[in-house]
Amino acid sequence: MSRIRRLPETLVNRIAAGEVVERPAAAVKELVENAIDAGARQIDVVLGAGGRSLIAVTDDGIGMDADDLELAIERHATSKLADDDLVEIDTLGFRGEALPSIGAVARLRITSRRRGEDNALEISVEGGAKTAVKPAAGPVGTRVEVRDLFYATPARLKFLKAERTETQAVADALRRLAMAYPEIGFSLADGERRLFSFRPETGTGAEARLDRLGRIMGRDFAANALAIEAERDLLRLEGHAGLPTLNRGTAQHQYLFVNGRPVRDRLMQGVVRAAYQDFLARDRHPLVALFLTVPARLVDVNVHPAKAEVRFRDPQLVRGLIIGALRHALAEAGHRAATALGGAGPLGTANQAFLPATAPRPPGSVGTGQARAGQDSLWSAARAAAAGVLADRPDPRAADRATAFWAPPAGEAAQPHELADQGVASPAPPAARGAAPADHVADEATRAHPLGAALAQLHDTYILAETRDGLVVVDQHAAHERLVYERMKRHMAEAGVPSQGLLLPEVVELDEAVADGLLRRAPELSRLGLEIEAFGPGAVLVRGVPALLGRVDAQGLVRDLGDEIAEYDEALALVDRLEAVCSTMACHGSVRAGRRLTVPEMNALLREMEITPHSGQCNHGRPTWVSLDRAAIERLFGRR
Repeated sequence: MSRIRRLPETLVNRIAAGEVVERPAAAVKELVENAIDAGARQIDVVLGAGGRSLIAVTDDGIGMDADDLELAIERHATSKLADDDLVEIDTLGFRGEALPSIGAVARLRITSRRRGEDNALEISVEGGAKTAVKPAAGPVGTRVEVRDLFYATPARLKFLKAERTETQAVADALRRLAMAYPEIGFSLADGERRLFSFRPETGTGAEARLDRLGRIMGRDFAANALAIEAERDLLRLEGHAGLPTLNRGTAQHQYLFVNGRPVRDRLMQGVVRAAYQDFLARDRHPLVALFLTVPARLVDVNVHPAKAEVRFRDPQLVRGLIIGALRHALAEAGHRAATALGGAGPLGTANQAFLPATAPRPPGSVGTGQARAGQDSLWSAARAAAAGVLADRPDPRAADRATAFWAPPAGEAAQPHELADQGVASPAPPAARGAAPADHVADEATRAHPLGAALAQLHDTYILAETRDGLVVVDQHAAHERLVYERMKRHMAEAGVPSQGLLLPEVVELDEAVADGLLRRAPELSRLGLEIEAFGPGAVLVRGVPALLGRVDAQGLVRDLGDEIAEYDEALALVDRLEAVCSTMACHGSVRAGRRLTVPEMNALLREMEITPHSGQCNHGRPTWVSLDRAAIERLFGRR
């Protein structure tokens, strides 16, 4: 073997470049973060060939003098450490490797002018070879040009993706930084066109941040975002989280920032999923942008060469803070569902409120901000008044009475004698069923409720209700599913779900492994009101079902629960999955699409929705109701 030798400086820089500058987006991130640390208020990025031929970053920061320029391209030289402490980093991080690393694999030119100086100065590095500082023309600030990236290491060019893909990666990196710094303007151009331009936001604090997030994540997010603000010990969390009904098929719209630094943390996705598990299906993901402020000594930002990851000293504290803040915001949101439109638009757009497009964004309540604010102000009053609507005197358990009022059968509509037992008059003949009597239409007190007075049932699936200012459409199955689910959770918190014994126990045949899994969880399922026992190999006997589900298909319920439990880790207690189990049961116990309802039944559902938390979305994150205000309807018909 040969003797140990010291590598030449140019080769050392190229090795460092492989860690720090893996693609054009990494170079842009390094250069833009330098500009932010330099106090810039406007940062402009121009690309050529996706960053292969040109990366130009121009800022209006403090600029550099001749000595600074010479040191900036030296390894292990930085202005970002006041002393030799690598722990107390209050900038975007130690960047001693970025500029010399880029200069080692590309043609680098830096032009800079300090405030108060008459002229700018320029220095170049080409494949590691430096030139002397010389005078140049340029405004206050700094312009860094990187040409022919990786020309000195052509093997790395083979690993770059298509020009469009590299441009998108740069855009993503720049947007993330723009989210964290709304007071700074950012723009990106590819030489032929400007891809985006964000002016500095004029607001302050959370208002400015939400404005910037709306420009990047979309107006739907801005209109349906919940403010997040929480503190625990020395940690502070701010930001915004979307309503559950505003969701996507992937987690790529979840952003975490630590001390102003965009990071990709594995903890993030699991934490957000845990906070939203009560509201979303497994294959749907919410939109969130969270900004965490942590004392520098409690977080290590030097874990990754590109500073894309961080390590917390107490990750459980961070996890608890994020989950607690998100759950609190979701609880405060109450009945809100995501709006499909910020206001009524042309006919084709407004119809999306009733017939969702194939895009992953679900529909929700529709109307002007003023109309929505008016409705929101009625929710708290409705919660207090709903008991009086359902009975002659206030009843603190109005939700229980409303559900019992129309416990759903498994098949068709309830028979007249069943409704009579519940204190409801016999339904009208089929030809007239669903049409609201005149006194219901004219009942101003009922229309004053946020979800209004029931008028009719559409396709035996949707409830149409009239409010003072428009029309509400309710998905009866999705709504009742949420109501049953919340009721089950309340029973679980109190003393467990009561069981209703079956007159004739049902035998359910299953795969032997699935049956064994169910039977191992029998004591836990008993707390949920489901009583099962062994009935030979590959079969279980169902003796009781949750009483609050009414008539339920025991076969279907047990089969679905068996499949769901089979997916769990054997070491995971069922109590840790109660929300998922309750959700499955609630779905089986909810009134189905296709069941005809009478006007009293429909109004009972509406009143219960008004006093039930989270009734704006079902257990899978879909909206339970949408609305059109009168102004939107009038615009549809050209009256406005």
